[in-house]
Amino acid sequence: MPNSQSDALFVLIKTLTKAEKRNFQLAFNKNNTKEDVLFIQLFNTLDKMKEYDEELILKKITDIKKQQLSNVKAHLYKHLLSSLRQLYKQKDPVIELREQMDHARVLYNKGLYNQSLKLLAKAKSMAMEQEEVMLAWEIVEFEKLIEARHITRSLENRAEVLSCESRQIEQQLTNISRLSTLSLRMYGLYLKLGHARNQRDAEMVKSFFESQLPPLKHGDMSFYEKIYIYQASSWYYYILQDFLMYYRYTQKWVDLFKSYPSLQRTDVDLYIKAQHNLLTAHFYTSNFEKFKSALSDLETYIHDNQDNFHENTRTSAFVYLYTAKINRYFLEGTFTQGLNMVPELETEISKHTLKIDQHRVLVFYYKIACLYFGSGDNSKAIVYLNKIINLRIGNLRADIQCFARILHLIAHYELENYSLVEYLIKSVYHFISKNKDLGLMMEEIMKFLRRYIYADPKALRNAFIELKDRLVEISEDPYERRSFLYLDIISWLESKIAGIPVQEVIHRKFINHEKRI
Repeated sequence: MPNSQSDALFVLIKTLTKAEKRNFQLAFNKNNTKEDVLFIQLFNTLDKMKEYDEELILKKITDIKKQQLSNVKAHLYKHLLSSLRQLYKQKDPVIELREQMDHARVLYNKGLYNQSLKLLAKAKSMAMEQEEVMLAWEIVEFEKLIEARHITRSLENRAEVLSCESRQIEQQLTNISRLSTLSLRMYGLYLKLGHARNQRDAEMVKSFFESQLPPLKHGDMSFYEKIYIYQASSWYYYILQDFLMYYRYTQKWVDLFKSYPSLQRTDVDLYIKAQHNLLTAHFYTSNFEKFKSALSDLETYIHDNQDNFHENTRTSAFVYLYTAKINRYFLEGTFTQGLNMVPELETEISKHTLKIDQHRVLVFYYKIACLYFGSGDNSKAIVYLNKIINLRIGNLRADIQCFARILHLIAHYELENYSLVEYLIKSVYHFISKNKDLGLMMEEIMKFLRRYIYADPKALRNAFIELKDRLVEISEDPYERRSFLYLDIISWLESKIAGIPVQEVIHRKFINHEKRI
């Protein structure tokens, strides 16, 4: 019995909206052939199932024999895609563009060369306007083919114009390919490494980035050439924890989209990703006013455009919007208030479970755990930290996995589960060492927990003060700073020393910071 998560047809049907299902059923109810009725029966059966079950399908649809099922499923899958293509043709200009190219091919095959060229010229203009360089290249190559093989009586300098266009587009494509590859590899490096842990990491990242960066003339660059250089640069400075430069490139990324309003509609995913990265930059530079403004911009954009979003865009919008909302509670130190959104967030994670990747789930669980920890509910924090610890994701975001285990230890310490802490220290130390992620901050916390698990409360306050002073000193090291991005351990220590909740400490810091601005 195939797993419901791996059966492509079942997963596709489960992601369909009501409008998409209605559109498909209307299309097939027009003819009512025996084959169409069979497709609809299979579609309705799969739609009602919670888990994929082949035996149940065969019981419910007796006209389908076991040996036929795979073929019927394959045909249904194909028809669903065709139905979706027709439905979203008006919403996705790339689909419409490709259809125009298909029409031009049909006209060419019928020997109607001038009609084909006319349609291609219109499609090329659309492609250029939407910065679809790859499609523009395909169109130009098709135009060249027609002009080379047939007498079309087009303009005298047609060959020179097409050759010039072809060379220009080829150069753009080369740059876009290299820059998009660089951006992707920088993102992959971040997922594997996290922030640079030491000078060696930083030099490796710098050497890689500079060696892969193609020579460019910024004044002549197209939209996507600029976008990918901004993306790659953003990841580069983010890994190096140079958040000021990270902010500058994410701002350029957003500003570029504002210079191309039409692309805010045609490449929605990339635009909201730009807004997300700008929000992250404001978060790490503690620029609360700009953070609020950028969050308002993102919320407004999502609200005004969500009716035209595809499922993929809805998932991205959910991830970016809720990440920003949680980060706002972190900045303000209002953790208890942030807990009100956790049930809603859990519902959304469940709703997008087929489309959201494990990396995003991991980050959400960690942020929720921090909300509970910051509000003083250590038991609930442990529930979410256990979800991270039990995720089977290999080395994906090993940095967060390590910090989750440290926070897990501290939460148990707060609950006075001292024997469990003593037991867990060895396994946590082993996990962190295995991932080569044992920074000085982690070492100091491990030493403290070993030494003061059963300490007298009077002696403990002095120990907290000593640990805080040591960690403040460590935080001055640029490569140790990353540890404090994920876990505000100093504020926790200050709360223990002052005998007040940790969120009160962070909220006071926030108020004082805003007064100084």
